[in-house]
Amino acid sequence: MNPFGSLGVWLGRRLPQELILSVAADSERLGYDTVWIGGGGEPGVFDLVESVLARTDHVTVATGIVNLWVETPESVTGAWHRLEEAYPGRLYVGLGISHARLVEGMNLDYSRPLARTRGFLDSLDEQTDPLPPERRLLAALGPRMLRLAAERTLGTHPYLVSVDNTASARAGVGPDKLVAPELGVVLEPDLAVARAQAREALSYYVGLPNYANNWKRAGFTDADLDGGGSDRLVDALIALGDADAIGERIAAHRSAGADHVCLQVLNAGTDHATVLRELATAR
Repeated sequence: MNPFGSLGVWLGRRLPQELILSVAADSERLGYDTVWIGGGGEPGVFDLVESVLARTDHVTVATGIVNLWVETPESVTGAWHRLEEAYPGRLYVGLGISHARLVEGMNLDYSRPLARTRGFLDSLDEQTDPLPPERRLLAALGPRMLRLAAERTLGTHPYLVSVDNTASARAGVGPDKLVAPELGVVLEPDLAVARAQAREALSYYVGLPNYANNWKRAGFTDADLDGGGSDRLVDALIALGDADAIGERIAAHRSAGADHVCLQVLNAGTDHATVLRELATAR
């Protein structure tokens, strides 16, 4: 069973809250199946999730992701139960280990991220009334984290991935678990303009080893990481062009093994609802 449907919308937590709530409601009206809310590097994501659930009627809502360094098994379990009671069946919890640069900036020790993730899942399972494995998933990229996702959760929610990375995620979790990648999109027919906007959105992430290592597993090199990302890397990670071109990329991820694709609008200075309206039928 796929609780996320075929197409969703991914909204970063740094966006203004009223914009997030407005786009979530618009996405539901446009027929998107799931709204994903990025967790970021601060606690409190479930407060925003609650507001999204209250603003919408039936759309599935998922975290993409709860940062394991800023929430606890107790806070996650308590929040999920509170929201499950108020909005039964609608909330799924994506969990992730974040990145060394961010975690070490909090004066925390990022060593052994796989063991820490496993320990967090152990602690979730030890709660009096645990968050069920079928209502959680992991932001897994590498082979060992993908195996853990398959063993202990509904599946994986990989971020910033190529079609080849999606194929690897499918192989890593096996045929019976869910693969729900995020896909950045720039709806812009002028590819030079589209690449410039996509590269600006990507530039922060090329310095994060978790992502860089995953791209290298798909055949990219250090040279592709220079200058904010080569054209080849930008084109592989972010869907550019008109609605037909973006629809073809969504279809390619599905052919590679994705059960669900969630779109993050990266157009500069563009109303999210306008882009999402054009892409709503890209199933």
